[in-house]
Amino acid sequence: MIRDVTTAVLADPFVAMNAIGLVAFALVGASKAIREEYDLFGIAVVGLATAFAGGATRDLLVNRVPLALSDPAEIGLGLLGVALAIGLSIALESPDDHPVTLVSDAVGLAAFTTAGAIVASGAGVSSFGVVVVATINAVGGGAIADVLLDRPPFILFEDFYASCAVLGGTTYWIAATVGASGTTAAAACAAITVGTRLAAVTYGWALPTAQQFEPT
Repeated sequence: MIRDVTTAVLADPFVAMNAIGLVAFALVGASKAIREEYDLFGIAVVGLATAFAGGATRDLLVNRVPLALSDPAEIGLGLLGVALAIGLSIALESPDDHPVTLVSDAVGLAAFTTAGAIVASGAGVSSFGVVVVATINAVGGGAIADVLLDRPPFILFEDFYASCAVLGGTTYWIAATVGASGTTAAAACAAITVGTRLAAVTYGWALPTAQQFEPT
């Protein structure tokens, strides 16, 4: 059975990346809603929005029905992430700041960046399109979640986050262009995205603001 699962993942890396991203981002989004003291319905809405908004936008951009509306398993994976967030909130004092959640966020970012790049590449869009779709898939859900949490999308002014998705999507396109297999390109994309995100969290990386260029 393990061999069959491994074969399926290698044959279609999108399946694995999409599933990982759904669970991880639902967990992250629900954890943020728990911190804001939303009720259980609100927690589920924010968690599922974080998990599905980016992928739904991706699918609309490549002219296909969003998977969340056509595959019941997608909803199940999202709800699993929400349930994990609720469990962590019971076991931990600050689950949204816990290393488990921070790593889940990095893993989800990498998984959705890769899933978006795979879909965009298969749809035959340009190199720029691959990077754009990969980035939207990765950060779109988080942006929608921030709106639901009544705050500006943090990807626009905080942290080194969306940039990691841009780097990952670019890596996928370069790997595919030089003739790497789909699995190799996906692995490279995921590695670059999660690696740069974890490094950014560890070392406090951030892009400069315009104010930093002002004379003192």
